[in-house]
This record gives sequence, C-alpha cells and structure tokens, in this order.
Amino acid sequence: MSRVENADRREASILHADLDSFYASVEQRDDPALRGRPVLVGGGVVLAASYEAKAYGVRGAMGGVQARRLCPHAVVVPPRFEAYTEASRAVFQIFEDVTPLVEGISIDEAFLDVGGLRRLSGAPAEIGMRLRTRVREEVGLAITVGIARTKFLAKVASRVAKPDGLLLVPPETELEFLHPLPVNALWGVGPVTTAKLAERGITTVGEVATLAPEALTAMLGPAAGRQLFALSHNLDPRPVVVGRRRRSIGSQSAFGRGRRIPAEVDALTIAIVDRVMRRVRAAHRVGRTVVLRLRFDDFTSVTRSHTLPAPTDDTATVLAAVQALLAAARPVIAERGLTLVGVSVADLDDADAVQLALPLPRSGTETPTAGEAGALDATLDAVRERFGRAAIDRAVLLGRSTGFEVPKLPD
Repeated sequence: MSRVENADRREASILHADLDSFYASVEQRDDPALRGRPVLVGGGVVLAASYEAKAYGVRGAMGGVQARRLCPHAVVVPPRFEAYTEASRAVFQIFEDVTPLVEGISIDEAFLDVGGLRRLSGAPAEIGMRLRTRVREEVGLAITVGIARTKFLAKVASRVAKPDGLLLVPPETELEFLHPLPVNALWGVGPVTTAKLAERGITTVGEVATLAPEALTAMLGPAAGRQLFALSHNLDPRPVVVGRRRRSIGSQSAFGRGRRIPAEVDALTIAIVDRVMRRVRAAHRVGRTVVLRLRFDDFTSVTRSHTLPAPTDDTATVLAAVQALLAAARPVIAERGLTLVGVSVADLDDADAVQLALPLPRSGTETPTAGEAGALDATLDAVRERFGRAAIDRAVLLGRSTGFEVPKLPD
C-alpha cells in the first residue's frame, strides 16, 4: 500500500472520475435502440436510471411501480453485471495508464493523483480532458471529472459538472465555489442532518462555515460536528491510497417490492452467502464479523452483525450466523416488507495468517470437521469455476429466483 500525502498540496491535482449513469449507459452503448430514451435497469427495484429517466424524477433504489408511474414510457431492461464489470475493468485500465496513483472507490468511480505529472503529461485539466476522451473512444462511455486540491472537493466538483463534464476548482477559488452550495454537498449530510440544519436556518455550506466547531458538535454530535466544520472549510488531509485492501467482502440482491414468504427470503439469503463465501475464499481471506443488511418497502434499512469466535472462510459457519440474525429480524420484515438483502464478512485477515484453534477437531465425529467442511467448499468452488455457477447448487435453490445482484461497493 502506498500513500501520497496531500495535506499541504498547493496545486489542484486530484481527479475524481465518475462514470455517468453507469449501468444505464452501458445498456445504451450496447443497444443503439435505447439511446436517447429513458432506460431503467431492473424492474422490481430500479438499480439505475438513464438521465432521460432521471428528468422525470426517477432515481436509483426506487420501486419499479413508482418509477414507471413517473415515467410510463421508460424501457425496462434486466441488469447484466458481467457487462458492467467488463466495462469497469476497461475504464480502470485507462486510469492506471494515466497515473499509478489510483484509488478505486466503487465499480464506476475513482480518485487519481496526477501531482508531479505536469512535465510528463501536462496540467491536471489537460490530463482530465484526455482521460475523458479515451474513456469515450475506447470504452464508449461518458465520464465526468472533477479536479481540486482535496479529495472531498474533487468529488463535489464532479457532482456539479455532471453529466459528461469537467470542472477544475483552483485553490484560490475553493471557498468561493464551495460556500454557495447546499449543505447536502458535504459528505455525511443526508435528509435528517439537512432537516436539523434547516430548522436553525442553515441551508448552505457557507452558513455551516460561519459556525464555531462547538456549536456544530452541540447540534450534531462530536464526530459529525467536527467533520462538517472541517469540510465546510475544505480541510481534508486524506491522501489518495493505492492498493488498499478490502475491509469486507459482501454481496446484496434486490427482489422488488411486496410481501415475501419466509422460504423466499431464506433461499435468497442462502444464495447470497454462497456467493460471498466463494469470493472470500477466492481472495484467500478469512473474516470474523458477519453483517446482515435489510432494506424495506419504504427505502429504510437496518444492519445487524455478529462476531464469530474465530476468523473463518467456512460457508456453513457464516450461513448459521446469518440465519440467526435473519430470524431475529423476522417481525420487522413481516411488518415493513423487504426489497433487498445484503450479507458481508468483515474484519478480514489473510487465510494463511490464522492458526487453528486447539484442540484440533477429530475425524469420525457426526458433524463435519473444519478440514472436511473446507474440502467440501473447495470442491464446490472448483466445480463452479470449471463448469459455471449453475453446474451445482443447493436443492433449496432449485427453481427459485434469487433476485438481481446489486454490486456492493468496496470499503
């Protein structure tokens, strides 16, 4: 892992590159009949909407019924995650051609540090323009680039420049650019915090900046208050981090609005756990904390977690923990309806860094030993790797839909 310190950076040389309406744009790229038309990816729950659909008020995570009510002439297409992953890889290869200092923060966005490349590649704005041209010509997608002295402001700049734009914020105009923006331009300010600030007549970043840190912490709590004060003054010393290892591995699936019987939820959960644990083993990691995330009909969500006695990559162990968390959440699910289930394994470590606990399990017991369970997982992984995901599956999943996988952003 390498870091490039930018706390004292004097030049606006951090790029935030963000693909525009990524999933929907890939669909429009691959099907000319969809270009210029409102496109929704995912039917039960909208995973992504094209800008033509967003113009009607459609947004991601909205229920499909509501989205089609707002935009009845929208074209609904099923998600194709392999196509999105392939496009993401192609774009990230371009990022890494531009600079070795790339910090990916999701499947469709990254920070790039181009400080020190002026003699070799030109000014940051020139680098950003060439990057946008390459992504469009080589991958066929539009990308927006924000350029600033800090990661925070670069991301704000890209948001302002969307769609398909480029915006440079010179150091001498940072606060002039930032302060007129609404308070939700600050990281961590969602609807609840926006409402709290609005009750006190605070609606812009500049008005936040006039408050003393003590006033903000009294209003919002110590952590949020300090963060908002710092960001309102563009104080963000975080460097671009290269080669950061994941703190968790997870997956989540959406299956639309409406009541689900317990068997449907159980089947979806089992499929997600299988998927997650294959990825944990493929990364040669083990994890100790199991996290279950549920999202409901009203777009609210809850998260529950359980810490295991020891790190593991064993599917059965993690599945048992997830099922216990799910059982405890049954009353909430029955009351509020369920649209998405997510599972992740956190507190990761390298698989070869974990010692077996003593006493070692003995063969001949009724329950599988750790070695036997591991051998079964490895065999199933090998079969699926060679013959495809559908080559072998659990009996409980036969004939059942396991929803649309929604790619989980890296931590």
